[in-house]
Amino acid sequence: MPIILILASGGVVGFTLGVVGGGGSILAVPLLLYVVGIPDPHVAIGTSALGVAVNAFLNLAQHARAGTVKWPCAAVFAATGVIGAMAGSTLGKAVDGAWLLSLFALVMIAVAVSMVRRRGDLGDPQVHITPAIAARLVAVGLATGFVSGFFGIGGGFLIVPGLMLGSGMTILNAVGSSLFSVGTFGLATAANYARSGLVDWHVAGWFILGGGLGGFAGLRVAVRLARRKAMLTRVFAAILVLVALYTLYRSVTALAVP
Repeated sequence: MPIILILASGGVVGFTLGVVGGGGSILAVPLLLYVVGIPDPHVAIGTSALGVAVNAFLNLAQHARAGTVKWPCAAVFAATGVIGAMAGSTLGKAVDGAWLLSLFALVMIAVAVSMVRRRGDLGDPQVHITPAIAARLVAVGLATGFVSGFFGIGGGFLIVPGLMLGSGMTILNAVGSSLFSVGTFGLATAANYARSGLVDWHVAGWFILGGGLGGFAGLRVAVRLARRKAMLTRVFAAILVLVALYTLYRSVTALAVP
C-alpha cells in the first residue's frame, strides 16, 4: 500500500480533528477502506481504533497541562467503558463486514447531526464525584464503550454528552476528560482485534504519523479561522453525510451480490 496514501489519510483525520474537534476520527475507517485500500472492513476498524487511541492520548496531554481534565470522573467512565468496548468489539468481529459498514454509515450521519447541534457551556466547573454521579457514569460509560468498541471509533460525540449527563460538568471539562476514554476505549478495541490478527501494524504506524502532522496543521488553521468555527463544523458535517451515503451505497451493493 503506498505510504503516501496512508500518511495523507491520517493527515486528513488529524487535520479535521484539529480544525473542528470531535467527530473527525470517524473518517478513519472509510479512508482506510476506500483510499488506502484495506480490503477487510474488520482490519480497517481494528487499525483505525489503534490510530484513534494514540491521537487521543496525545491530545489528552495538552488538556491535562491546561487543567481541564476531571480525573476521578474520567477514570470511572473509562474503567467501565472498557468493559463495554471489549463486549462491543467482540460482537463487531462476528458481524458480517458489509452489514457492519451499513450500520457504521448510519452512525456517521448521527455524528454529523450531533456536530451541528448548538451546545452551551452550562455545568459545574467545580464538580466532584459522588456515589450518585459514579453510578450514572458507570451506566453511561458501559453503553458508550459498547458503541465505541462495536464500530471501532473514538466515540467522542457520545462520550462528551455522556460525561456531561453523568456528572454535570461543563463541556470544556467534558471535552478534556473524554480524551482519556477515547484513548482507553480505542486501545481496548484495538487489542481485541489484534488478538484475531485484525490490525495492520504497518498501516497503523504511518497513519498515526500522518495524524500527528495533520493535527498540528489543523490547530494552526483553527486559530486563524476561530471566528468561522461554526461554518467549518457545518461544512464538515455535510462531508460526513456524503461519505456516509457513499459507504452505505458500497455496503448495500456488497450485500446485494450473491
